[in-house]
Amino acid sequence: MKISSIPLPIPLKCCLVMFLWALISMAHAEDLLVPISKFNNDSQKLSPDSVLEFWGYHEYDGSDNYQNTLKLRFYTPLEVGDWRGRFRLDTSVASDYNSTTSPNNATQFTTGPTLITVWGQNQTFLNPLNALVGARVVFPFGNNNQWAAGPQLSWSFTPQIDTLLHVADFSPLIRYMYGFCAKNNNCTGTSNQTPLKRNLELYPTVGFRLGPATMLRLLDENGIIYNSAGGGWFVPIDAMITHRLSSNLEVAIGASKQVIQTFQQYDWMAYGKISWNF
Repeated sequence: MKISSIPLPIPLKCCLVMFLWALISMAHAEDLLVPISKFNNDSQKLSPDSVLEFWGYHEYDGSDNYQNTLKLRFYTPLEVGDWRGRFRLDTSVASDYNSTTSPNNATQFTTGPTLITVWGQNQTFLNPLNALVGARVVFPFGNNNQWAAGPQLSWSFTPQIDTLLHVADFSPLIRYMYGFCAKNNNCTGTSNQTPLKRNLELYPTVGFRLGPATMLRLLDENGIIYNSAGGGWFVPIDAMITHRLSSNLEVAIGASKQVIQTFQQYDWMAYGKISWNF
């Protein structure tokens, strides 16, 4: 007796194909990805070194406006009683210009943003989070006449196993910045004043080892921003390659390009740094 095959409906065929693809992907996932259960929480392992960094940025906003920024960044350990953490200072100068003014203004730098960030942890405060708790303050210097401050939480996870992608770490950070005016300071009195900050900042940073002294870091220097005041997202592709020349000296180059910009930030950015540990 001849048994004829029963044709399968197209949706069922699609489901079978997707199921087989999922099985194949799961079979190779361990070669590419590190299971969540195989990560260690190393958030409490803070570096004892001080670090001095020199940064340079070239930014374009998409409408014939450019900005060059030179930044000095300094990290150092900080201890207060049982609390252990890190202190970071950023200060900068910036030059804004366009295709018309560039011959005269491209090299004229003015004071840029200055900010302080502190983070760390003791044995009791928010200890169940297994996170580093901190805060950032932005000072109203230069062409910015508003203060901004906000809390942050950060973690650092390192894999117990190696994979084909050579994941080095997963270091997420979440921060909320709230802008406000100082007493007797008119935040609306200047034409170049930006709206008061109401920004949620997300940094789902991932590091990959490219070699013994070389790493690729994604969403490390520039992260995702959500504007909670007017709504809107800014989501970039941000990648930075770092190379350690010695135990004390490191260099890096990177670039960032917006892919979602319902909240205005920049169109693209290129940057680099020289870092010295001591």
